[in-house]
Amino acid sequence: VQGAAGGAFPPPPSQWVTDGAGFLSPPVRQSLDRRLSRYQQATGHQVLVWIGDSTGGAPLEEWAVQTFEGWKVGRKGLDDGVVLFILAKDKKLRMEVGYGLEGRMHDALASRILRDAIVPRIQAGDRDGAVTAQLIASGAPMGLPATGLVLLLGGAAVGGVFACAAVSSGDETGGAIGRLYGADLAGGAAGSLLASLVLVPMAGLVPTTWTVVGLGLVALLLV
Repeated sequence: VQGAAGGAFPPPPSQWVTDGAGFLSPPVRQSLDRRLSRYQQATGHQVLVWIGDSTGGAPLEEWAVQTFEGWKVGRKGLDDGVVLFILAKDKKLRMEVGYGLEGRMHDALASRILRDAIVPRIQAGDRDGAVTAQLIASGAPMGLPATGLVLLLGGAAVGGVFACAAVSSGDETGGAIGRLYGADLAGGAAGSLLASLVLVPMAGLVPTTWTVVGLGLVALLLV
């Protein structure tokens, strides 16, 4: 299909991650595709990654906008879709965001993600890490299904149990109160480690340092 920009528009993708340039390794492409599928099921937001070679000589911005609109990304009436376009031969990137998500993913943030999360990794030869970093920075893979959220909160709750057990083990009231802060930290750490190492993988996510820290804070709040 030819657009007003003069470039050929690719057909609407049939999956969440389309890589026609061999940019990603097959395992990472398949993993990201599954994550984005789960994210859409959980939130309704459609996030796509489309990787090709070139716009066919058309200006990238116009080509990307018309392709995005032609695909009708996101839910009708909500316009809550996002597409990361990577043109391997052109060495160009662009992220298009539907109006329904611009409150959360405005143009300045999208540009910052491209500049800080993607470009340096591509320049370093880490293509898989570049695309994964973009999705993490934009929050897509962290959109948890309801079951995932239950699992994570369950891990934090276990942290609270550890903390309460530590407090109640004190022989004196004053000593127990004095140990409360330390018990909270121990409980939070236990809960966050449990959730990160066991429950997060069950939710289909990859545990990171920030996962451990974040879940520890949640555990502290629940104590």
